Order: sequence, then structure tokens, then C-alpha cells
Amino acid sequence: MLRLLYLMTLTVCCLPLIPGLGGVLLSATSYLPVLGLTEPNLDGWHAMMAWPGSGKALQLTLFTGVTATLLAILITFLILQRCWGTSGWGRIEKWLSPLLAMPHVAFAIGFALTFAPSGWLFRFFALFTQETTPYTWSLVQDSNGIGLIIALAIKEVPFLLLMSLSVLRQMQVDRLLAASQSLGYNRSAAWLKVVLPQWLPKMRFPIYAVLAYGLSVVDVAMILGPSSPSTFAVLVWQWFNDPDLLELPRAAAGAITLFILCFGTLSIYRLLEFILIFGWQNWQFSGSKTFHLPGKHFFKLVAVLPFLMIPILLVWSFALRWRFPEIWPTRLSTRFWEQEASNLFALAANSLILGLISATVALIFTVGCLEYRDKYHKSLPQLVIAIPMLIPQLSILFGIQIAIYMLPGQWHVPATIWAHILFAFPYVYLALDGPWRSFDQRLTQTARSLGHSPTRAWWSVKLPIVLPAILLAWAVGLSVSFAQYLPTQLLGAGRITTLTTEAVSLASGQDRRISAVYGLIQAFLPLVFFGLALAASRFADPRRRLAKQEQTRDTINEFVRTKPDYKI
Repeated sequence: MLRLLYLMTLTVCCLPLIPGLGGVLLSATSYLPVLGLTEPNLDGWHAMMAWPGSGKALQLTLFTGVTATLLAILITFLILQRCWGTSGWGRIEKWLSPLLAMPHVAFAIGFALTFAPSGWLFRFFALFTQETTPYTWSLVQDSNGIGLIIALAIKEVPFLLLMSLSVLRQMQVDRLLAASQSLGYNRSAAWLKVVLPQWLPKMRFPIYAVLAYGLSVVDVAMILGPSSPSTFAVLVWQWFNDPDLLELPRAAAGAITLFILCFGTLSIYRLLEFILIFGWQNWQFSGSKTFHLPGKHFFKLVAVLPFLMIPILLVWSFALRWRFPEIWPTRLSTRFWEQEASNLFALAANSLILGLISATVALIFTVGCLEYRDKYHKSLPQLVIAIPMLIPQLSILFGIQIAIYMLPGQWHVPATIWAHILFAFPYVYLALDGPWRSFDQRLTQTARSLGHSPTRAWWSVKLPIVLPAILLAWAVGLSVSFAQYLPTQLLGAGRITTLTTEAVSLASGQDRRISAVYGLIQAFLPLVFFGLALAASRFADPRRRLAKQEQTRDTINEFVRTKPDYKI
């Protein structure tokens, strides 16, 4: 069974690469027999390069993606060096799961409603400046992409913090800090010169994922990014949606260009990391040993801003009339909820079905692969985890779409489910990899020595211990599935609509009140499942049950000791 799950995982995660890359390469050379294009040529590449603003879009993509990633890395490190090992770090860990549950699209809609020219922030400014007309500048769709950079950086910091947990525990940071402080380094200097050179290489893969996402993001860039020109990923997406199907070679050429851009940027980052950590080491042992870095209150900003979006979305969803610069709506109404109620139920049902199927299958594959690794000492190839997270979705999904169109019958439903499993699996795997590595195998070995079979030892001993991590990983898979926009749009052929697809479409220029309704529901669903997973994990934790039993036993013993004459 373990071998079967291992082979099925490799098939699901690797098989799409063949039609994905093959389809996009053939389309980029204008070879599409379905459309009557049977002579390969480079017309698609010429059309892409001749498009007005394509060069500016590439520059904008590099600037926003790289800057957002570097800003997220900087904020993450500053938070770690100020808060790791302190009394407040436990609270930070508890906040990470709810922060990760907030979808990017819901956060982007709330961000737009806050920082738009007539948003809530500028209404407060107008209250003090006595301004009566909306401002002409904002952080939403600004020409330099500053708002997009800030939004991406804030959303990626919790992910980098979560990935840093296992890395720092493996590094035994407390020992490193103790040794560094004995040599005269204060806390900030020790983190910068001792911890950073070891932390940065171990965080390479999560940083790659953040960088690749920042360069290829479409949904958030459509809501917050500049529009004239847009980022290159949004431009390629617009080419894909061109009603003239003969222009598909231009879109395919753009998808390949986006892939080359991501691969080249990741390679440059790897080179700069090598130079900083291994090539130029003088900064690690020279200079001052005592200096101070900020970061004590940075996590409050990272945590408060996403959750501030929820009440903002809630107020906007009920605002019937809201003149600028009023702080509060002059009239409230449930009209927009009543108007969209029937549609919301259908979209929520589609999102739930896709999320439950993809998260459950991804969880089964993950548990099978981890158990296969423990039994046969054969890890899952890193490419299986890296490809869905590092390759731009547009670069692979378009080729899969072309290959599906060549098959007889209707395949949009299984293809969409397949794509959701493909992109949810890496995050579920990463969420369970640490708990599986930290599990003490001697516990199941002891159970087997007492006569239990391997299957019964796993169900009776290992499962109760790792069940909290399994529930949280399942919630992570659900959250990832809920947030999928491009797989649902491309492979669903317009016949599968979810809360995310509708929220992005409505946020592009429709009524703000309706956008707030969809953004609020889209943010609410993952939070519900994360809350259920956290509650169930606390209830299922055997250590918590044992602690309660010991507490009850101590209470009874204390009662008997103090009142020996009491009769029950």
C-alpha cells in the first residue's frame, strides 16, 4: 500500500509536466493543428516582443517580485532576532496558523478598500485635513507597484516564520547565542553574524517559493498592481483571454518568458546568497560586537493588518451609502447579502467540494510518502515538492489546457481537481515533514515488541501523537485549494466557479460592496476550518489528556490528604 501511494504521488505530481511543458512549447512555436496552425514559426515571439509595454511590464515584475521578497526576508529575520526565545514567541506561534488561513485575494480586497483614494485610511486623513474630495494618490494600482509590494511582503512573512520554526530548532539557536554572548557579542550581533549565515541557506527553498510567487502572481496583481502597464504575469493572462484564438502563440511565448524570468531570478539569488555567506565572510567576524536591530513590534503590524481587513470588509458589505470623507456609512443595508445569497451558496459549495477532495487526497499522499520514507529510507524527490511551488502556474497550466482540449470528452472537472491536488500537496507535505521527523520511532518499536502488528502500532501509538499535526496540515491543504485562481479558471473552462474566481472578477471594477461580500466569505471559510482543526487537535492531543488526568489525580490526592475523615 505504501509503495502504491508513493507511485501514485509521483504520477500525480510529475505526469502533468509532460503535457504542460510540451503543450506550451508547441503553442509558442505556433503549432496548433486544432486551430489550423501546422507550420512551426516564431510569430508568437515576435508578437510578444512587439507588444507595447511588454518591456516595462517585465521590469515592473522584477521590481515588485524581488523587492517584496527581500522585504519579507528582512522583516522575518528582524522578528526572529528580537522575539525568538522570549515570552512573546509562544503567542507568535499561535497567530501563524490564522494568518496563513487568510487568502491572498481576500486580503487584497480588504487592502484595496483601506488604501484606495476613498478608502478608510484616507477618510481618517481627510478628517484632520478637512479635505472634501478623494485623494489622487494611493497604494492601490499605483504605477510603481508599491501597494502590491507591501501586500505581498506582509502576506509572506507568516509563511517564512512558520518555515523558520523547524530550521531554528535544528540549528539549536540557544546554544549558538550562548556561545556568541560568551565571546562578547550582544543578541543582535549574534543573530546577524552567527545565526543569519546558517539560517539563510536552510531557508533557501521557502525563499524560492516566495520569490517565484511574487514574480508570477496574477490574482493579487490584478487587484492591487498597476494597470498601465500591468505586471508581466497579468499581461500574459490577458493574452490568454484574448477572444482571437490565433493569438495563443503570443500568450504561450509570454508563459515561457515568465518561466525563464523566474528561473533566472532564482539562479541570481542563489549566486548572491553564495557570495554573501561563503564568498565574502569578512563581515561575519569583523566589526562591532554590540549593536541593536529593530523588530520587537514588527509582528504586531504583520498580524494586525490582515485581521483588520475582516471588519473593513464587513462594514463595506453592509454600506448602502457612504460619502467621502465620512468615517462611517450614512446608511446600512443587507441588500447586497440578499442579492448574492443564492450565488454565494453555490460558489461556497464548489469551493468546499474542490477543497475537501484535494486536501484529503493530498493528505493521504503525504502520509503515505512519509511512512514510505520511514520504512524504506527513500525520500520523495525534492523536485516533486519544488515544481508546483517554483514554476509559474501560467507556464504549466496553459500547456495542460491545450493537451486536455485535444482529448475527446469533457475533462475539465477531473483536470481542475488534479490541479488543486498538485498545488496543495507541497504545502501539506511541508506541514507534516517536521512532525514526522521529530516523532520518536522507539514508541512504535516498543508497541511491536509487546506483540502488536505494525498497522495496530501505527493506529494505537503514532496516530494519536501526530493527529494534531495531521489536522492542521489538512486545514492548510484546504486553505491552499480555496485560494487557487488560475487552475480553476484555465482548466475549469469557465464552467467551474468558486469564491476566489468570483472575488477576483468582481474586485476588478464592480461594486465595492459586492466585492466586500465575496472577500469576506472567502476569508471566513479557511478561518472556520483552521479553527475546527485547532480545536480538534487540542482535544485529540494525548499529552493534553494525560496532563488533565494527572491534574485530576493530584486534586483528588490533595483532597484526601487534607480531609482524611471525609466519606464518599
